[in-house]
Amino acid sequence: MPDRQQMVLIIDFGSQVTQLIARRVREGGVYCEIVPFNSAEDAFSKMNPAAVIFSGGPGSVPQEGSPRAPESMFESGVPILAICYGQQTLCAQLGGLVEGGHHREFGRADLEILKSSPLFEDMWQVGGKYPVWMSHGDRVTQLPDGFEVVAHSPNAPFAIAVDEKRKYYTTMFHPEVVHTPDGAKLLSNFVHRIAGLDSNWTMAAYKQQAIAAIRDQVGDKRVICGLSGGVDSSVAALLIHEAIGEQLTCILVDHGLMRMNEAKEVVAMFEEHYSIPLVHVDASDMFINALEGEADPETKRKTIGALFIDVFEEEARKLGGADFLAQGTLYPDVIESVSFTGGPSVTIKSHHNVGGLPQRMNMKLVEPLRELFKDEVRVLGRELGLPDSFVGRHPFPGPGLAIRCPGGITRDKLEILRKADAIYLDEIRRAGLYDTIWQAFAVLLPVQTVGVMGDSRTYEFVCALRAVTSVDGMTADFYPFDMNILGRAATRIINEVQGINRVVYDVTSKPPGTIEWE
Repeated sequence: MPDRQQMVLIIDFGSQVTQLIARRVREGGVYCEIVPFNSAEDAFSKMNPAAVIFSGGPGSVPQEGSPRAPESMFESGVPILAICYGQQTLCAQLGGLVEGGHHREFGRADLEILKSSPLFEDMWQVGGKYPVWMSHGDRVTQLPDGFEVVAHSPNAPFAIAVDEKRKYYTTMFHPEVVHTPDGAKLLSNFVHRIAGLDSNWTMAAYKQQAIAAIRDQVGDKRVICGLSGGVDSSVAALLIHEAIGEQLTCILVDHGLMRMNEAKEVVAMFEEHYSIPLVHVDASDMFINALEGEADPETKRKTIGALFIDVFEEEARKLGGADFLAQGTLYPDVIESVSFTGGPSVTIKSHHNVGGLPQRMNMKLVEPLRELFKDEVRVLGRELGLPDSFVGRHPFPGPGLAIRCPGGITRDKLEILRKADAIYLDEIRRAGLYDTIWQAFAVLLPVQTVGVMGDSRTYEFVCALRAVTSVDGMTADFYPFDMNILGRAATRIINEVQGINRVVYDVTSKPPGTIEWE
């Protein structure tokens, strides 16, 4: 969709923070995409990018069969930035030497600048020392011909090594993480000063390109869009409607696993503000009957996904057929559904149809948000005119409350959870924190405890509360609540929700990956 001559291709060697490289590049106004190393050659040939970045990874270059970059990239003349494992494989493939068994380096390190380079121009001065973040066991011990060292650290003699003539730049540290304070500037220097790319990645431009792509893909065919009640599917629906108008029909499947009054709110918004045909299907009995007593989270996801397909098929039949099914798949969904080796993941994003639809369905997917991160979808939503109150809604998973109710599902447990969740969010709004927190929700644990309430002894469920801060949904940290706010929420839940006698707060932080609770 974007101009390939103005894009960066990121080769993923399996690092947990590869997605952060993409975030930093896009924050600089430059479009980029991530591909696994073992499909990089084909992607490079098709995309013809202006620059390439090699990510880090868990592999060991000296080991036989460890990941490598396509040789065609070195023959192309495009600028390359290689990070950590990327530095090691680049050096090894160009005739250098990488060895294990040296002093490992994980965490903060002081980088000393030895020579100037466009990579850190207007950032770091020769002779200065600057904090960076290291994460490596192996290291380069001999550089290829043409390279020189421009910075080192106590345990990384080749912390930055470059070949200015061929525009190869390598770092042993990770510039993409926040623990390298100037890392975003370094990445910006690479894409702007070295690769010469403009900051033309804007949501207004993306919107027009996406509309053109949807029209080209769909033509005069009919599309049905599955609304989940969340931001992603709503933005996808508005974007597709702007592209093809009445060829789109939205279907909101109420599976009985939505938040309090959510289905009514979504229907009201689409009926009052947008002239998009909408079918509201109450399929709660079908879904909850199928899930009753089911405890395995993966089975829950697959059951819900299969039932959604069944409902969409039936509704499409009632409408006289449809050629395309639209959904709000995001870039993190795509990334996390591809394993380190490029194969399909069986545990991370199985409720999303990122791998395609069942053959029997005879429909093709339309996924206009597939290239966007969550925060970018919010920007696009505002570009499309969605009200801030809706654009800023906390993310809600496709399987809904089913995965916030670990253990066996029952109607009673879902209703208890729905009420507790609504009270928790109400207290967060009253405290003026809803827009500060990226996602907050209640979880009904499969644990019952003895408690004393008044003069009676109770045996009821434990409710866990979770709230996290995040930018793109790839990483998350718990929100440091004032205990008075948590106290008010807990008191209300215990007093107003029959079935809960204890409330706890989850302070788990998450690396890249799902931030839901299962």
